[in-house]
Amino acid sequence: MSEDIILPDKLFQLLQTGTTAILATQGKDGYANAVMTWAASNVPHQVRFGVDLGTSTLANLHREGKASLQIIGPNNVIFLIKGTVKTVKERIDALPPPHLMCIMAMSPTIIKDQSWVGVSVSPPVYQWTGDDAERMAEAERTAVAEIRDW
Repeated sequence: MSEDIILPDKLFQLLQTGTTAILATQGKDGYANAVMTWAASNVPHQVRFGVDLGTSTLANLHREGKASLQIIGPNNVIFLIKGTVKTVKERIDALPPPHLMCIMAMSPTIIKDQSWVGVSVSPPVYQWTGDDAERMAEAERTAVAEIRDW
């Protein structure tokens, strides 16, 4: 049973605050599809993440029912999580249009620590720009909390 697979402590600690992640799905053509998203958790046996509505990524998740999340955090936290997925909320309330996302939940089937001895890897980062940058940064903080706590 996938609930028996528990997130390692350092991964769970990172996910409790929320982080960016790389979501990989299998496309209809059989090739990998990768996008950046937000990932968070408030329980040690599940990871939640956001997916843009109306995208091929969401179609892949619905069709395949599984995905991988690459988590790269500070202090050499590097994990690959594979698991089954399901939609748990049809739309994130915190995000204004046109940023429409749903919340998916992953039950891990495999968690692989990919940290490197003697190497420090920087997590992927991005920054909101333009006139809406401050409003979108606040919407992001609220959305990550909604993903974690839903």
